[in-house]
Amino acid sequence: MTTTAIVTLAAVLLIVLGVSVITRPRNTSTVDFYLAGQRVGIVTNSWAICGDYLSAASFLGVAAAVYVSGLDGAWYAVGFAAGFLPVLLLVAAPLRRFGEFSLADFLGRRLNSDRVRISSVAMVQLVILCYLVPQSVGGGITWDLLVGHGVFGLSPYTTGVLLSTAVIAVIVAFGGMRGTTWNQAVQFLLLFLALVWLAIVVTSEGFRYGDAVEALSQGPLANPEGSALVQETNYIQPEQTAVFGEPGARYGRLGQIALVVTLGLGTAGLPHVMNRYFTSPTGRAARTTTVWVLVLVGMFYALAVMLGTAARDIIPGAVADHPWLEELTVNGILRVPEHALPVLGRIYGDEAGLGLVAAAALIAAMSTVAGLLLASAATWGHDVYERHINPRATQRQAVWAGRLTTLIAAAAAAALAIALSPEAFTPAMPSLVATMVTWAFAVAGSALTPVVVLAIWWRRTTAAGGIAGMLTGGALAVAMFLGASFMEPSALRELFAAPTLLAAPVAFVVIIVVSLKTQAPDSADASWVLMHGTAADRQAERLAALTVKDRRRRRAR
Repeated sequence: MTTTAIVTLAAVLLIVLGVSVITRPRNTSTVDFYLAGQRVGIVTNSWAICGDYLSAASFLGVAAAVYVSGLDGAWYAVGFAAGFLPVLLLVAAPLRRFGEFSLADFLGRRLNSDRVRISSVAMVQLVILCYLVPQSVGGGITWDLLVGHGVFGLSPYTTGVLLSTAVIAVIVAFGGMRGTTWNQAVQFLLLFLALVWLAIVVTSEGFRYGDAVEALSQGPLANPEGSALVQETNYIQPEQTAVFGEPGARYGRLGQIALVVTLGLGTAGLPHVMNRYFTSPTGRAARTTTVWVLVLVGMFYALAVMLGTAARDIIPGAVADHPWLEELTVNGILRVPEHALPVLGRIYGDEAGLGLVAAAALIAAMSTVAGLLLASAATWGHDVYERHINPRATQRQAVWAGRLTTLIAAAAAAALAIALSPEAFTPAMPSLVATMVTWAFAVAGSALTPVVVLAIWWRRTTAAGGIAGMLTGGALAVAMFLGASFMEPSALRELFAAPTLLAAPVAFVVIIVVSLKTQAPDSADASWVLMHGTAADRQAERLAALTVKDRRRRRAR
């Protein structure tokens, strides 16, 4: 462990802990703990959403996917960035206008059903679990590379998992949404600045993206397999070898479409991202926030794709001048693709550069874990504890229930990440972390996105239809990507590995068919006005409701 690594890591931890202390909630209400009082500004919230969304899969995984499979790896960047288009056009403003604590709460109230709320809680927890594990794995991998030593006899990987998860659990448990919001905003800025710094140094040394892609495409694309390089299969034109700058190195035509659809639809069903929209003061602010997010994530992923290409182009020629690269490479190609950006940082910035990039990767994982833990706390603490276990809970009791469930979720995530060590997933391609996160997007896009979109835009959506669609889409997605692991490479396997292209339409159809055969909730019209009516309509609706309540009170007297 170098002095630089210690200083870098200590600085990162001091920053995030300091922000938590400064911005901790002064009140103990659930609105303050879960929603930051619904007073988060547009710019701050857009940075926080980016910090929540741009996980280890984005920082490490996208560059790694491009490094391994060239153009096919860029589909991850396209899918991740495109995911906010459906959010902008279909979800953000109506979701905020309706106003709740979580996705499960929104669906339960919109469809007027506790069964829907409980089913949503189960599906949300499944998505969170699928997302938490790769983030914790990313934290362990980064600690291993940054520090290289464990504590108390633990391995470096295990130490990284436990330390990163513990720090974030404390931040979330005692900082709530307000502290987490500011932490994620600061963490996004640090993450983005690390990418900008890398982009500046590689281009100042003569790297040009177009020239690099052309040069890398002159020969076949090969990657390490054991102690040798093996040429990648071309899944579009099997008679030819795969090349860096052409599609087919990882996916066939169907697989590319399936991956982008899975990632694009999954965003609208991610609980830790969608919950952030409830913190905006108005529906218009939620929509404007999404526009900012689209711009920021577009810039981020463009840099990630460029730097993944830069790593592939630069690292082979750097081995002669940097002997330490020999242990990490096979004939100049990295054994672990997720090391692409940290290695670039060390090449151009020595230990300080490695410390900066590796610390950025660590806070990427920590920032997303924070959002996931807060979403988990909201579903268990608010949707289950307050509504079903102890409906008469005081605000203080409800907040402490959220804090306790945060710590429990963090412990479970750390245990799973340690049990599912990276060695168990070594064959995963093109990137371990990005591949694992795809599972979360698949479940979210297949189970939650269809019912959220229809609940917002179709008045006839019913509780029975919502439950049937969630269960069908979720079960089909899980069955398909589990089945893909037992299949030989083929177009069908590519579809099963990114199942939302099939599972989401099936879920939509099931929701519509079942809803047409069952009774819509009596509150459907009022909910529609609340989500879509003009400002005057919504004001009139509120006045009417207040009038009715006032009459009932007078009669009661």
